[in-house]
Amino acid sequence: MTSHKDMANAIRFLSADAVQKAKSGHPGMPMGMADVATVLFSKYMNFDPKQPKWADRDRFVLSAGHGSMLMYSYLYLTGYEDMTIEQVRNFRQMGAITAGHPEYGHATGIETTTGPLGQGITTAVGMAIAEKMQNARFGDDVVNHYTYVIAGDGCLMEGISHEAISTAGHMGLNKLIVFWDDNEITIDGKLDVAASDDQLKRFEASGWHTQAIDGHDPDAIALAIDHAKESNKPSLIACKTKIGKGAPSLEGSHKTHGAPLGDEEIANMREQLGWDAAPFEIPADILEAWRTAGGRGATAREAWQERFNELDLDAQETFVRTNDGGLPENWMVAANDYKKQLCEDAPKKATRQSSQMALNALCEVIPEMVGGSADLTGSNLTKATSQTSITPDDFSGNYLHYGIREFGMAAFMNGIALHGGFVPYGGTFLVFADYMRAAMRLSALMEQRVVYVLTHDSIGLGEDGPTHQPVETVASLRAMPNTNVFRPADAVETLECWMLALQAEKTPSVLALSRQGLPAVRTEYSEENKSARGAYVLAQADGPRKATLIATGSEVEIAMNAREALQADGVPTAVVSMPCWELFEQQDDNYKRDTLGDGVRVAIEAGLQMGWDRYIGANGAFIGMTGFGASAPAGELYEHFGITAEAAVKAVKDRV
Repeated sequence: MTSHKDMANAIRFLSADAVQKAKSGHPGMPMGMADVATVLFSKYMNFDPKQPKWADRDRFVLSAGHGSMLMYSYLYLTGYEDMTIEQVRNFRQMGAITAGHPEYGHATGIETTTGPLGQGITTAVGMAIAEKMQNARFGDDVVNHYTYVIAGDGCLMEGISHEAISTAGHMGLNKLIVFWDDNEITIDGKLDVAASDDQLKRFEASGWHTQAIDGHDPDAIALAIDHAKESNKPSLIACKTKIGKGAPSLEGSHKTHGAPLGDEEIANMREQLGWDAAPFEIPADILEAWRTAGGRGATAREAWQERFNELDLDAQETFVRTNDGGLPENWMVAANDYKKQLCEDAPKKATRQSSQMALNALCEVIPEMVGGSADLTGSNLTKATSQTSITPDDFSGNYLHYGIREFGMAAFMNGIALHGGFVPYGGTFLVFADYMRAAMRLSALMEQRVVYVLTHDSIGLGEDGPTHQPVETVASLRAMPNTNVFRPADAVETLECWMLALQAEKTPSVLALSRQGLPAVRTEYSEENKSARGAYVLAQADGPRKATLIATGSEVEIAMNAREALQADGVPTAVVSMPCWELFEQQDDNYKRDTLGDGVRVAIEAGLQMGWDRYIGANGAFIGMTGFGASAPAGELYEHFGITAEAAVKAVKDRV
């Protein structure tokens, strides 16, 4: 019978050999955590390599993503079809699915992109929340799985880890089990050069079940998992390990963290551990033992399928549709009916209010929308009338109180989206996108439909002053690939932007929304979603167009007032509303040219000019901010900084 030691050594040698061949990588963590991984994947994890997207599989997150060879090793060993030995050989090479850090979408079995430390454990909290929510809707027979995490000291030192630990403890996420690779090593050397925390007490203080074990003892590892599963709290298992376990002269050294071991060290390691196989060759009996372990999940999956088939057909359809990311059939009809009403009512509302109104309509017909806010529900207006709060005792609701945890909220939402079954959105002030940026970047990189409702979007928020006035934030978010940044001008555009965000299944969206009230600029109903093209002519020139005023959000009102003055002075002027640059860039050249016109172009936005030059051209002008804001009423700030209709009129007349 193949021993635990042999199975664990398969991970060690695949990891060491792959890093050596690539001449870069991190062998130490996979070697140190090989025993934990072997017990977990061979005896406890419910997964089926033949059906890797099985909805009720256990999730595994390698938060310490630099140890990616641990993940690629077990994916190959357990029989995931796309993880061939050639992929392992080509670790970190162009075109291989074995990237330097685990990348969601590259290989089946990778549940999330990790590498930026701390985000893995936090994303896993989101997955565990989603499991609880889905369980509340479909019951134990259909949704009953664990989320396992391997995290290192780096994950626990990053500030976001506190947001994750606190939230998981508060929510009582008892199906979240974290293995801490307690090897007392970081890149700089021994851990004590930078930290001396008592991590077990830290987790206990946040409501976790904690254990400390020998991370190289398979019996202790198994017993700890059993105890964790018996707890009604999230669990931390502190696994005392040696980084680079098995390397004769480097075991326990920080030198194994981020560099190849060297041919001589690996040769000595083979001799010491009695491993006769050549690089990338796994003895048949050991590979068979791993493949048998990988096949365990098929029985559990088949039993689950039988239970699933006993659900009524509507529940089955809803489960499959929501897991696949589809929306209910009737949602567009309901949204367009509401759009007709908005055109008739022409409400003068802040776009944050218009967003809440849109949510009231949308959440009624899309119950899988899960909202939330980082302690700003009353300001972000993210809670729809139909939504109820999720609590530690009741996960049947659809609104999360994330607390003052902006970064955590963004990573939690990534986890909810990755888990499947829900469309997450969450709110805070736009300026605090800087707190969330690293997780927003992963939303974009992983192509996840996460909606960021970011209110108080300019100097228009007024008296809170420059610390809260995001003059540069919209420009910086527009620089992020695969992110749609929407800045709607009124209630109709806000609804349209929400509709586009929901339809963007592989792109996160930012809704930058105003605090101050804005007039209705769209009062004629059209089933066409005009915002879908990113920019459109809101008001045509009366006569041959000589100038075009391009504006977003709250500044569209200024553009309309300037147009009226210019037309009165004999300067035919069009107004272009540009709610989304990214969608406009997807249009063909003819549409872009026809929309922007050939005359003088003046852009108006209460933010920085960065990026606008591409639209205004050499003879154009920009009306906006050149530095930080100030504390004063909104109207006075617009006057003070010269973001006015008069300034726009002058800019045009100076150039026509």
